[in-house]
Amino acid sequence: MTTDPAPDLTGKLTFEGDQGAGRSKWIAIFLTLALVGWMGSGFVIPDDPADPVAEDSAPRAISVAVIDSAAADVELVLTAEGQSTPDRSTRIPAEATGQVVSVLVDRGDLVEAGQELGRVDAETFEAQATQAQTQLEQAERDYANARALQERGIATDDRVSQSRAALAAAEAAVTAAQELLDNTIIRAPFAGRLNDFTLDVGEFVSAGEIVAEILDNDPLTIVLQVPQQALSRIQEGQSADVAFITGEIRQGTVGFIGSNADSETRTFRVEVNIDNPDSVMPAGLSTRIALPTGTARGHFISPAILSLGPTGELGVKTIVEGNKVAFSPISIVRAQTDGVWITGLPEQAQIITVGQGFVNAGDVVDPRPAEATKTAEAKP
Repeated sequence: MTTDPAPDLTGKLTFEGDQGAGRSKWIAIFLTLALVGWMGSGFVIPDDPADPVAEDSAPRAISVAVIDSAAADVELVLTAEGQSTPDRSTRIPAEATGQVVSVLVDRGDLVEAGQELGRVDAETFEAQATQAQTQLEQAERDYANARALQERGIATDDRVSQSRAALAAAEAAVTAAQELLDNTIIRAPFAGRLNDFTLDVGEFVSAGEIVAEILDNDPLTIVLQVPQQALSRIQEGQSADVAFITGEIRQGTVGFIGSNADSETRTFRVEVNIDNPDSVMPAGLSTRIALPTGTARGHFISPAILSLGPTGELGVKTIVEGNKVAFSPISIVRAQTDGVWITGLPEQAQIITVGQGFVNAGDVVDPRPAEATKTAEAKP
């Protein structure tokens, strides 16, 4: 049985003449156009004006943290920097020329008024004093004899006058010689502490040469400069607290208020006196003085709350009726390490503590208690 081979149909199979052969092309084109039209529909179809998303995009009031503050009495204190100075000080010169023969004190000793500090050789001055005294005695005898002879009518008035003049000259010579003798003793002019003392036995000193310096530190005087606007708040006899740079704190009283302002600083010199037995506190220490000057009603706040107004004035921002922001100019009446006392606010005030830099006077805000704001920020 013979099988016929399959016919060769290569190049003879075609669909161009089949019905519906181009339909797939039109379907693909239609689907492509439909997809492009759907993707671009968002740019052509307007959004619904009543869309809730648009309503949520309206601006909201800024949230700020506030505290309720009540005014309280605060003691007004004027503080100033000062320096301790001795009540009296002087430099002691030698009043006689000669060799030092004795020294009775040392530098740093406390001395009494009139106490002998040292002595210069007085041999020459003693001889001069003896001579003057002898001449005085002779002049006294001559004057007595002249008076006796005058009474008997033998001596003339001129002789009596001459003897009287000689007597006066002799008395003056004795006084001068005694003064020179006294000058050989170097004494303290007032009670105090020897801040410097240069005398040594055997050395030679000249009249006028400075040999010692004495300071009277009891009472100790604190000198400060007070601004002219604060001068009316200070009175003599007023108490003051003085803190020394060494850490000690002493009580004092105002002893002097200057009557003439410094020409450069326009400040007035004020002195505070402090009892200083035995001159324990030295002069020259830096101090800080606090002078209570009365009381005022104020609010205690942190300096970080302070703001500047439109024209640069210092103030704080508060919340008023309708949750509106108000700017109130203030004055600082007392500064402390933990805050400041201010005046210029009503008795009760809602003070903005956080967010004051982002709002202006007249803005409506969403005030929240400061503690609640801190709690919310602390939550993860």
